[in-house]
This record gives sequence, C-alpha cells and structure tokens, in this order.
Amino acid sequence: MKHLTASALAEEIGERLKQARLNRDLTQLEVAKLAGVARKTVLNAEKGKVQLDIMMAIMMALDLTEQIDLFLPKQEISPLQLAKLQGKKRQRASGQASNKQTGVSEW
Repeated sequence: MKHLTASALAEEIGERLKQARLNRDLTQLEVAKLAGVARKTVLNAEKGKVQLDIMMAIMMALDLTEQIDLFLPKQEISPLQLAKLQGKKRQRASGQASNKQTGVSEW
C-alpha cells in the first residue's frame, strides 16, 4: 500500500466500506438512514470521496468503529517528545533569598 496515491488509497477504503455493507446485507439507503446521511453520501463514500466525519458515521452504522484501532492505532507520546513539551522542570528550590527584604517596608 505504500506505493498508492492518496486518491487510490481513499478508493480502496471506499471499496472496503462497500464490502462491509454488503457483508451485513444492508442497502446504501439503510446505511444512510443509520448514519444520518443521504444515500448519495454513502455512494460517494464507497467511491472514496467523503469527509472524515461522514466516514466515521458510516463506520458507526456498520459497527466498524473497533476497526479504527487497527486502521490507525493510538500514538503514544515518545519520551523525547514529552521532554520537549515539558521544558526544563524545576528540580528543587535554589535557597536564594527573594527580592523582598524581610520586615523592611519599601515606602
């Protein structure tokens, strides 16, 4: 799949959605009603031309949401990236006096 273009990959995913629908013996209209979209939207999704939120609605209608973890596993933050995000954390107090003089008014 590495050699596929973005359009070709989208078409492949559309074909897989179509096959999942057929395996469940559902029409495009039935999936559309379950997903809350138009039948033509399901048709376009099966051609690989669909917005991500619509695809997720169709996947939910086909009970495929558990497949998302296989499709795109959750990415954990690497220790290096976590260190970059946190910046330099203060390890301990320095022991130096603060700028205010104790007991002396600045007026």
